Amino acid sequence: MASQTYSVKGMHCASCAAIITKKLSKVEGIKEVNVNLATETAKLEFDDKGLTDDVLNEIVSKYGYSLEIEKPPVAVANADVTKTGSKKEQELRAQLKTLQFALPVALLVFILMMWDISSMFFHIIPHIPLSMEHLNIFLMLLSTWMVFRTGAPFLHGIVIFLRSGAASMDTLIGIGTLSAYLYSAVITLIPAVKAFLRAPDATYFDVTIVVIGFVLLGKYLEARSRIKTGEAIEKLMGLQAKSALVMRMGKEIEIPVQQVRKGDVVMMKPGAKIPVDGTINEGYSTIDESMVTGESVPVDKKSGDPVVGGTINKQGSFTFTASHVGGDTLLARIIRMVEEAQGSKAPIQNIADKISGVFVPLVLALAALTLIIWLTVGSSLLGFPVALSYGIMGMVGILVIACPCALGLATPTAIIVGIGKGAEYGILIRNAESLEKLSSIDTVVFDKTGTITTGNPQVSDIISLDKERSISSLLQVAATIENRSEHPLAQAIVEAAKKQQLTLGEITDFMALEGIGVSGRISKTPFTVRKPLESEKAMPEIKKLQEEGKTVVLIDEDGTCRGLIALSDTVKEQAREAVAALHRKGLKVIMLTGDNLPAANYMASQVSIDEVMAEVLPQEKAEKIKKLQKEGRKVVMAGDGINDAPALAQADVGIAMATGTDVAIESAGITLLKGDINKVAQAITLSRATMRVIRQNLFWAFIYNIIGIPLAAGALFPLWGIFLNPVFSGLAMAGSSVSVVSNSLRLKGKKL
Repeated sequence: MASQTYSVKGMHCASCAAIITKKLSKVEGIKEVNVNLATETAKLEFDDKGLTDDVLNEIVSKYGYSLEIEKPPVAVANADVTKTGSKKEQELRAQLKTLQFALPVALLVFILMMWDISSMFFHIIPHIPLSMEHLNIFLMLLSTWMVFRTGAPFLHGIVIFLRSGAASMDTLIGIGTLSAYLYSAVITLIPAVKAFLRAPDATYFDVTIVVIGFVLLGKYLEARSRIKTGEAIEKLMGLQAKSALVMRMGKEIEIPVQQVRKGDVVMMKPGAKIPVDGTINEGYSTIDESMVTGESVPVDKKSGDPVVGGTINKQGSFTFTASHVGGDTLLARIIRMVEEAQGSKAPIQNIADKISGVFVPLVLALAALTLIIWLTVGSSLLGFPVALSYGIMGMVGILVIACPCALGLATPTAIIVGIGKGAEYGILIRNAESLEKLSSIDTVVFDKTGTITTGNPQVSDIISLDKERSISSLLQVAATIENRSEHPLAQAIVEAAKKQQLTLGEITDFMALEGIGVSGRISKTPFTVRKPLESEKAMPEIKKLQEEGKTVVLIDEDGTCRGLIALSDTVKEQAREAVAALHRKGLKVIMLTGDNLPAANYMASQVSIDEVMAEVLPQEKAEKIKKLQKEGRKVVMAGDGINDAPALAQADVGIAMATGTDVAIESAGITLLKGDINKVAQAITLSRATMRVIRQNLFWAFIYNIIGIPLAAGALFPLWGIFLNPVFSGLAMAGSSVSVVSNSLRLKGKKL
């Protein structure tokens, strides 16, 4: 099964997306079609190698569209953001150029319309100092240019409809404005027809001009707003360095960043942007990683520490070896993931997609029905000339005001902005479905190690059993012996001694005792650091520490136990705050661990967790999640993204706690950079805010059409004699799409 993403040219509204989806879905070999109006892309899943780009273009070109292979923005590490957005910018400039003529003309005519209408109701306002005959000729000349030149895309929509039966938003505007223009032109140029129809003097040249002008304004504002929704990708791409200073053949040379190879030694100077991922060889610095992780505090880095491409070297010079280059860097993978997520669909969008697919044909039918009703029922009450005039106005009004664009943009624009906002905070959302599901969860399950805790053992307790031995001397002895060992617990003891600035002594006769510990002589005195014997585990001090989940080692001096050291995995600094934030959201928090129950309860009590599932084997974690789901709970599982993979997959939403450059992007629906569990609450806040905006957008898109179409048809005329001028329909149509996109853009200012 192959997958390919294409840029779609000529797509302007939700009905366009529906046409492309419908036509491509019928092609044999294509398994799935995902057309996104907001990103103007189409992602195809197909298994037929004969489906070339030319074949696909031949299919969609009949309906006025074309497909171009979407080039990955991270194919090279220094992608030029200005070039990436250049095509859309060029299209926007072309729209603006057209608008610079159309809008002033439309505004001038609109003012004349308002002047004429006002003079009929307010005697203090003089009539327009032009005869109706001269005004009609003037407006006819302007409208001819507007319809056949400026409004040519709308007429093209009619041609496509007549040729293929596929109707889009352009078809609606085209039929409406052309109908008004032709009627007006006929009664103006052929007086005999006007006399035969007994038509009133009113023409709709002004309506045609203003509607086209306002629709073009709406399209321009909508396009400009849609470009803003993709700013998150551009910001991420802007983080990429353009060049790198590398050592080649004993010389320092500056090369384009796409030429950096894995294994190259890269030189970094203060203030420079790190070009690719790697590991520091020598030197020390402080690095601002906020652009990638969302963390505002710069991070100290030394030899052996990883560095991430796109971050900024604040101070100090160092060299590092490139480990991931080009499209394999962390930043490149983040950009790729965000792009794919922004192009995905949330389940809630299916409602809008289904309606958009039948919307335009339904509107055409309603417009025709409106004209027929006015010509039949209206003629019997008002007379044929008046009914014809209102019928044309009603038909044009419906065709203009009915816009599926707001409906089509309601979900994708909010998804794009929401996922982009998450990326800025180091919250990588894999797809829109995960974002939607996250908004409805009621239970958060945390894996303990690496999620609630740091995953790195540290010395927690030192107890002396000999009055002559101080705590610091016990630690100094243990560290001196363990300094020769490579065991993780040994390293933790050595680190604790270094933090207290204890001097390690000389050791002789060092020996590793398999399954027991280590031994050696300090100043000829034999010492052993070892595990407790079975008989010693009943000692009150050891029993208490082990019940808290701590690992205990004993220090023997010449065969006599002088004291003990306890080590434990420590709670992350932000864990308490994170759990408290989840509680404030009304969520239940559960800890899942393989530890024994007393140890697990002790750790849970440190962070106020509601429930503990202890002594759970890795393969049993998914079953525990499934059990919660059977109880009716919506579960999010947060783990390290590797050994918790089955549980992450089983949960309604899986959140991988990633650290450094080892981002488990593929292991869950959401990945949190730096493993900061505070971001779990932030992700939920973002999800709920995004879904709230989507529901608002859908509500207003539906209400707008439900109310607007009957008003345009003349529903208020029988009761109050009120008829909505098609000009205001054009204004309303333009405002609907812009309001939906603007509402989505509010998410950019949301504080998480």
